[in-house]
Amino acid sequence: MNRVILMGRLTRDPEVRYSQGERTMAIARYTLAVDRRGRKNQDSTEPTAEFINCVSFDKTGEFAEKYFHQGMRVLITGRIQTGSYINKDGVKVYTFEVIVDEQEFADSKNMSAGESQAASRPESTGAIGDGFMNIPDGIDDLDLPFN
Repeated sequence: MNRVILMGRLTRDPEVRYSQGERTMAIARYTLAVDRRGRKNQDSTEPTAEFINCVSFDKTGEFAEKYFHQGMRVLITGRIQTGSYINKDGVKVYTFEVIVDEQEFADSKNMSAGESQAASRPESTGAIGDGFMNIPDGIDDLDLPFN
C-alpha cells in the first residue's frame, strides 16, 4: 500500500500552472517542511525538518492556489511517486514527490494569520473581548434583525 499522511508548513507559495489540451487542469507544486521527531540537537548543523515536494492536480491544485501561502501549516494525504531523468549534463537525477489526494488546513484561521498580524489589526469600535459588539442601551429585542 502506498499511502502517506504529512503535516508541515509551506516553505513558499504554491507554484501553479495549467495543463494544455482539451481540458485544462491546475497543477500546483509546493514544498512542505515536516518536523523530524525526536531530540533536536542544538549543536548540530543538521536540519530539523524534511522538505518534501508535493503536487496537487485539478480541484486540489486550484484550492492550493487560492488558499495556501508561505508559512501556513497544512495536512495532506496522498501517495509517494518516484522517478528519474537525465539532466542536460548527462547525469541521472532521481525524483521523489507526494501526489496529493486530499489537503486541508492544520491551524485555525487566526493561528495561520500569525500573532503579529492579529496584534496589529485595529479593534472595531464597540467590540468587547469575545468578538461581539455591545448593543447600545435603549434598543429593544424587537428592533434587532434576527430572532
